Amino acid sequence: MEEQHTRQNNKYSIIVPTYNERLNIALIVYLIFKHLGDVDFEIIVVDDGSPDGTQDIVKQLQQVYGEDRILLRARPMKLGLGTAYIHGMKHASGNFVVIMDADLSHHPKYLPSFIRKQLQTGADIVTGTRYVKGGGVHGWNLMRKLTSRGANVLAQTFLWPGVSDLTGSFRLYRKSVLEGIISCCVSKGYVFQMEMIVRASRKGYHIEEVPITFVDRVYGSSKLGGSEIVEYLKGLAYLLFTT
Repeated sequence: MEEQHTRQNNKYSIIVPTYNERLNIALIVYLIFKHLGDVDFEIIVVDDGSPDGTQDIVKQLQQVYGEDRILLRARPMKLGLGTAYIHGMKHASGNFVVIMDADLSHHPKYLPSFIRKQLQTGADIVTGTRYVKGGGVHGWNLMRKLTSRGANVLAQTFLWPGVSDLTGSFRLYRKSVLEGIISCCVSKGYVFQMEMIVRASRKGYHIEEVPITFVDRVYGSSKLGGSEIVEYLKGLAYLLFTT
């Protein structure tokens, strides 16, 4: 009863950065509404000038669900993941913030588990993990699995962050905690997620994990490439000497 009362007092701002996600955004929005029927939430789409018409689809979704439930906060060009979250937070009215990808690799069916875990434990951060019992990856080839696993093993070895999945980007934060962490981060791209969770751990925030199955994007092409792997290694070295 107390958990239900607390949930009713909470509002969740779901920040979804997009770039060329025209084929995915309508489905992800539908699934969020489907799985969070009894939760007070808003979806903040931060689109970085997608040339494929993503913003047009979002505007159509606003006509269906309401502009108070779906906020389009566009930017003129690709400006990075970290700044997308900062931009989204400026418009967030919730006391909790969820960050998730728009490409359906983060299934909204896990959102109730994130919220329930936070309510049960009082956690400051709840992060999805592929690397505990019940979690996993679907749709990746062996090389990508080895790359991701190797990245996490390296980070675990050198940084001791206290969480099993540092490179994942499906998380729920107290808004005040996210604001404090994000202001300290300097990394860009995929390293940004790792830096946020490492700094949160160093600051002593209460972090809980929920097992998820990461599914490779359904439509579109992955934005992970060799340059991101190089940036990850540079970021790992930076965090080793600065945290």
